[in-house]
Amino acid sequence: MAKRIIIGICLLSFCCNLFAQKPPKRELRAVWIATVENIDWPSRKGLPSQQQQQELIDLLDAQKRMGMNAVVLQVRPVADAFYFSPFEPWSEYLTGRQGQAPNPYYDPLAFAITEAHKRGMEFHAWFNPYRAVFNTRRSSIASNHITRLHPEWFVTYGDTKYFDPGIPEVRDYVTQVIKDVVKRYDIDAVHFDDYFYPYRIPGKDFPDYNSYRKYGNGMRQDDWRRHNVDTIIQMLSQVIKAEKPYVKFGISPFGVWRNIDRDPEGSQTRGGQTNYDDLYADVLKWLKKGWIDYVTPQLYWEFGHRLVGYQVLVNWWNDHAYGKHVYIGHGAYRLKSNAAWSDPYELPRQVLTNRNLPHVEGSMFFSAKSFANNPLGIVDTFQNHLFKTPALVPEMPWLGGKAPFSPYFIDAFEKDNGLEIHWADDDTSHRTRQYVLYKFKPNEPLNLNDATKILSIVPQMPDPVFLDTAYQSGQQYIYILTAMDRLQHESFPSAPLKVAAHGGRVYFYFE
Repeated sequence: MAKRIIIGICLLSFCCNLFAQKPPKRELRAVWIATVENIDWPSRKGLPSQQQQQELIDLLDAQKRMGMNAVVLQVRPVADAFYFSPFEPWSEYLTGRQGQAPNPYYDPLAFAITEAHKRGMEFHAWFNPYRAVFNTRRSSIASNHITRLHPEWFVTYGDTKYFDPGIPEVRDYVTQVIKDVVKRYDIDAVHFDDYFYPYRIPGKDFPDYNSYRKYGNGMRQDDWRRHNVDTIIQMLSQVIKAEKPYVKFGISPFGVWRNIDRDPEGSQTRGGQTNYDDLYADVLKWLKKGWIDYVTPQLYWEFGHRLVGYQVLVNWWNDHAYGKHVYIGHGAYRLKSNAAWSDPYELPRQVLTNRNLPHVEGSMFFSAKSFANNPLGIVDTFQNHLFKTPALVPEMPWLGGKAPFSPYFIDAFEKDNGLEIHWADDDTSHRTRQYVLYKFKPNEPLNLNDATKILSIVPQMPDPVFLDTAYQSGQQYIYILTAMDRLQHESFPSAPLKVAAHGGRVYFYFE
């Protein structure tokens, strides 16, 4: 009985913290949508275009309701494309046959970007740089697939075919593929996950002997492999910023950089494989050099894990941000998978912990389908508590940009279902991408840093309007408005719109 009382007190304490902690005004909140093997979208190969589109709309709507402000969509899972590409064939995960376009025709990437931006969400285009054939025994391979055009660029490891990262032409090719997307599509970020050199298969070394002999230049093989990955990251950083300086470049690596038994700078963990030693991804170097704008380590473990505890790793990554953004990758797919992940407070506790660390500025969750049945009530927890209040995406000052001119209110009307608010701006530079609408009661301080006062983040539109359905006739309110550019730089506030009631009539004051 005493044990039950103690557990009950702990849960009550956590709930109080959950309700009491004020949400941050700026916080990245994103969900990965994986397309490889139809993990998340489309639900299966060969669906009609309209059904594919509706499934994506439903996913984005669900994420928006949960409070997300960004989406990470896998657009190049295996040297194929979820968009019209001059380099690579259409993905088999769309139509069931690689190289076959959607029918009726549409461009899934363009469609997804439009739908995400319509909802005020950033769009991060997720590429897998080196995986070329997911399964050599059953994957569909088009006649114009790069593995057929340049078979000398590839090696097979397990059942998967990979680009050989040690071949210079490979790095040039992958860079051109991604440059093409940056140039032609209105994406907000380029995103890589953890697959550089593949995870080790016990007893098998990655078969890059030929390229090492040709290009190794006397380097140790491990150092040479890291050099190869460093090189493409630096190349991509330069190409992305040369094409569009505002497009972010982010990496989501495996959660352990190095264990402390291999490096004094490593974490107090005992991870079986690591970025530096096994995947040849020196992520800390990329942060120090400024080649990437954010890092999203995949911390798919729970608090108290005996080898790779969440609390150990989140603090380690917080301490190794080097002035860039750290967003944590959470393993939502693990919910209900074992005893630790059957605790309904495990994932919320991770988010709350992130918010108490100065250099952790948000979360990404893998993956979209993990939320489908609201396991352990996690969707309710996000929607009604942790992410109830909208959040602005954190700023990246090093990317430049400039806040737009302030907007201004022009009219307001009482409607049967709320207050309809109209505004305008004089932004002739076309920097405005979104508006932030704040709402206060007359006795409250007009504190724009209080995220609970954000009524809505509204996408830019020709004649901006918002309906406040929580408005109650006869009550007094103060509204304030700001504008943001695509990098979330916020303008000075507008003059307030004051709503007051006198003698049964409602008056609007535009100051």
